Amino acid sequence: MPLQEGKIAIVTGANSGLGYYTAKGLLVKGAEVIMACRNVEKGEIAASEIVDEYPSAKLHIMHLDLSDLSSVKRFADSFLERFHKLDILINNAGLMAIPYAKTVDGFEMQFGVNHLGHFALVRHLFDILKSTPGARVVAVSSIAAKAGDFDFEDLNWEKKYRRWFAYGRSKLANLLFILELADKTSKRGIDITALAAHPGYADSNLLEKGPTMKGRKWLVKAGHLANKLVAQSTEMGALPTLYAATSEDVVQGGYYGPRGFAGMKGYPTRTYPNNKKITKDLQKKLWLNSEELTGVSFLSD
Repeated sequence: MPLQEGKIAIVTGANSGLGYYTAKGLLVKGAEVIMACRNVEKGEIAASEIVDEYPSAKLHIMHLDLSDLSSVKRFADSFLERFHKLDILINNAGLMAIPYAKTVDGFEMQFGVNHLGHFALVRHLFDILKSTPGARVVAVSSIAAKAGDFDFEDLNWEKKYRRWFAYGRSKLANLLFILELADKTSKRGIDITALAAHPGYADSNLLEKGPTMKGRKWLVKAGHLANKLVAQSTEMGALPTLYAATSEDVVQGGYYGPRGFAGMKGYPTRTYPNNKKITKDLQKKLWLNSEELTGVSFLSD
């Protein structure tokens, strides 16, 4: 990673897992990092661990609840009051395969948090990103995006909820959003690089959230065992995101993940999504639907 001194970065969901190591990686290289966390107390504990190891780390804890669009707006307003630029925005926070629930605004929770909350966040921070030379927006997707599909008549999964397919849809949405953002900014000559990354199969705490919410302790234990046997470390899983956020070799709209078998493990490389599921029409349709659902719009044709 090149040095990041003088740069300001936001990492959502930075108090644990991939977000923690992403924030730590940027801090070690000299960036000033805002750890945007739903649970501020956990964020402060994570921050203290980093500062203990790197006393010169420049970090801030700010509250952000992506399941509440009013919280997203408050976070953005607070950030804009305190900072004059934004070099890197990493949309990392997410939920995976949880029991059915809805956000404060009535959206299916995974789609609401993983995609719509981040869509609104980018909108609220778009002007400061646009005014920061070389700014980057990075969305953390997943290999599960390959299983994603869209039913615009039932985005909230009210007919029949399937938690893994809902997760896949939300991760496909992350990719579609980045590709459309890349197209729209390039078309207008706006100096923002839009990128996506995925961690492969990383040993993070994301897998245990669904079973924990259902009270299935045996599934949590099985997940831990599978992680130890198959997954790569959380630190390795964070590398594709850090590569997308900092490498000088990235391309607009690029997608980065582990270079090993099936994209599961290894050091970062450019990868390519499932072209059969990603079309310009679908990108545009999702963008328009996201504007309507969140009540915010930008870069509209």
